[in-house]
Amino acid sequence: MNRKLKMGMVGGGQDAFIGAIHRLAANMDGLIELSCGALSIKPETAIASGKALFLPESRTYLTYEEMFKAEKALPINERMDFVTIVTPNFAHFAPAMMALDYGFNVVIEKPITFSLEEAKLLEQKIKETGLILCLTHTYSGYPMVKQAKAMVREGKLGKIRKVWVEYPQGWLSKLSEREGNAQAAWRTDPTKAGKSSVMGDIGTHAAHLAEYITGSKITDVCAELNTLVEGRVMDDDGAVMLKFDNGAKGVLMASQVAAGEENALRIRVYGEKGGIEWLQHDPNTLIVRWLDEPAQILRAGSNYAHLSSFATHNCRTPGGHPEGYLEAFANIYRNFALTIGCKLDGNEPTPEMLDFPSVEDGLRGMAFIDTVVVSAHSDKKWTPYVL
Repeated sequence: MNRKLKMGMVGGGQDAFIGAIHRLAANMDGLIELSCGALSIKPETAIASGKALFLPESRTYLTYEEMFKAEKALPINERMDFVTIVTPNFAHFAPAMMALDYGFNVVIEKPITFSLEEAKLLEQKIKETGLILCLTHTYSGYPMVKQAKAMVREGKLGKIRKVWVEYPQGWLSKLSEREGNAQAAWRTDPTKAGKSSVMGDIGTHAAHLAEYITGSKITDVCAELNTLVEGRVMDDDGAVMLKFDNGAKGVLMASQVAAGEENALRIRVYGEKGGIEWLQHDPNTLIVRWLDEPAQILRAGSNYAHLSSFATHNCRTPGGHPEGYLEAFANIYRNFALTIGCKLDGNEPTPEMLDFPSVEDGLRGMAFIDTVVVSAHSDKKWTPYVL
């Protein structure tokens, strides 16, 4: 690839949080540049955001429809190569489908769509077009998460038996959606968030991490959903027992009313020979516990030969230099960009490059939400995965 990839963005203007995160991550490796955007549904915000990001006035659009049509009309070496969609859940599907129809690859914030039905249509569109969709399940971008996955894949832990994954937050411990908090407002509104607030927002991250590390698929759930803050219209807490297709059993907890917690995502996976533990608050560390040997502490670092190629491919610095959330996010963008670059050059991307969440992960995330909601309202102990 002899140039940077050109990125467009839908949403993510001055009044948004996640858009800035995406731009920082996309920019980190020098492979991508923001070229255009439809950055807000508010015209004044869209224009002001474009100016703040030094976008040309001619490529600061007021709607995504206008952007896709105008960009498609540009010469191929000038138009955007892909679009990143960072709108609330209910506004993912339409721009993603239109982008694919116009021939643009897509990066999309999770969950992939508002409903499982939309996710299936998006999957079908990807198959029809042959284009690439990347879903930003950020936590799979951490090097030591990739190391954990490699150890499971290589059989070092033996047959996997048990998975514990938890994601406690405390930021919705008050009725923040009625106190002017825009992030809380749409996440707790069923017309914007979807069928579940807590499982759509963070439960999908936990479920994806469990499937990503183990390489196994969830087949059945037994779930409960709770609304613990009085006056809230959607769930803010939940717990799920899991069955996996390899026979393993699991427990998943997600809560946004664990007062005092920040983003304490944690996973433990146990096999016949040992287990691993990873915590997002200390992301450079992977604890490995063996059945008949002392425990090990593995650390991230590009100079560590004992790490898998998937881990070192996503390490940016020698050991001892902390890499965190933004770097993990950037790893997803880099792998996506390298894959697109290979496609443009007619080359085959490596397995390490292809290691980013796809439309299939998005589809399974929506199925997870639907299955948990069905289970939570059912008298049956177990509910098969809805796909």
